This record gives sequence, structure tokens and C-alpha cells, in this order.
Amino acid sequence: MDRPGTQDWNAEDYQRDAAFVARLGQGVVDLLAPQAGERILDLGCGDGALTEQLVASGAEIVAVDASEDMVAASRTRGLDARRMDGHSLAFDQRFDAVFTNAALHWMTEPDRVLASVAGVLRTGGRFVGEFGAHGNVAAIRAALHEALSRRGDDPLALSPWYFPSPAAYASKLRNHGFRVMEIASFARPTPLPGALHAWLEIFAQSFLAPLSENERTAVLAEVAERLQPILCDETGTWTADYVRLRFAAVLEG
Repeated sequence: MDRPGTQDWNAEDYQRDAAFVARLGQGVVDLLAPQAGERILDLGCGDGALTEQLVASGAEIVAVDASEDMVAASRTRGLDARRMDGHSLAFDQRFDAVFTNAALHWMTEPDRVLASVAGVLRTGGRFVGEFGAHGNVAAIRAALHEALSRRGDDPLALSPWYFPSPAAYASKLRNHGFRVMEIASFARPTPLPGALHAWLEIFAQSFLAPLSENERTAVLAEVAERLQPILCDETGTWTADYVRLRFAAVLEG
């Protein structure tokens, strides 16, 4: 998963508190429909949990991620994983498909990414993926923005995310030579395995990084208090207000 430098990704923490990301990726794997013998790039492979499913299809899989720790975790699974920035992919041989799950929203220059993907796909190759859509974690972002604004920070400048609408992303795909086969966004409320602060400490590091330890603790508590009536049920289970964008496109000649 390609991410800004303020994100310090730890594979062990990710596997403990965010393993649901790979589990919920089965739908986009089905949309890709990988075939034996195909050469497929997994863009933003994370710890490789979902990449293993692609390998099981018999396809030749190359996995890339911007995080050295995530690449190391993928290699422990026996995967061909390489550290590479999704904004500037470079391969000698082209791919039959590029697959990506829960990664593109960390790549904040989408035109560079799409040009990069087009550059490594063969003509007629597929680009299939899922990532955060317009409205993703809207309640969480609103609570973070309120808490940080009160302390004089500019939350928009700190945001590491790109969450487009289907129409906006489809337009970008077409501008880069892709024919859009399907694209849609959908709400997917996602129960979290632990407390909200664990999710925030993994995924909202860019917002928290400028804060002192005391400020960080106060912001986490404030955000949780604001969101508890909205995102936490009577059993204590937190649910993130995810909205996802899923697409399939073909690179035209």
C-alpha cells in the first residue's frame, strides 16, 4: 500500500488490528478473475495476505509496496515482493493485469499513478481494484478535523488520503487510455477488531504525527468521545464508516 512518509507501517500491528482489509478484498479478487499463466502486478500488496490468493490461481505475481516492513512481511510468505512507489512503477516486461486493494487512496497524485500503471500494462491489459471512495470514513475524518482545528492545526494539509467519486475516477481512467468496464461506490460499515484508537494509530498517523504525546492522547480521547454514540454499539464494538470504490478497466491501444 503506497503511503506518505508520515505513515510508519508496522506489519505486526497491521496483522493484529487491520487483517480485515485483506479478508474484505475477496470481491475485488473475484472481479479480477486471475488466470493461470497470467503475469499480474499487485500494486500496494501490504503484508501479502491477499497476494497469496492471487498466487493460488496459478498466475505469476509480482507484488510491490512502498513500505519496507510490509515488503519484508510479504517476502516471509514466499512472495516476489519489491519496494516500489506506485507513482513511478518500472518494469522491463509488461503485465497482463494490475490489481490493487485498499492502496490507491494512499497515493495522492492519481494522474501520476494512472500514467505509471498504463506504462506497465500491455495493450488490452486489465486494471482492477478497490479503494476508499468519496465519503469514506466521513464521521471519523470530521471528528479528527474538529479536534485538530481546535488546536490550530490544518487537518486538510495533514490528510494523507485521496477519496474520489466514481465519476471523477472514471474520468481520470479514460484520460489515461483506459476503457472503464465497471465502476461503482458502496457503503461497507466495517466492525473493527479493537478500540477506535488502534485504528487511528494505524491509519491516521499523518494527523497525529505533529502532536506531542500529551496532545496525541487528548486528541484520541476526544475523537473517541465524539464518535462513540455514532460508531460504537452497546457491546463496545466499533464500526468504521467505510465507503469503497470498486472498478475494472482495460487499457486500450
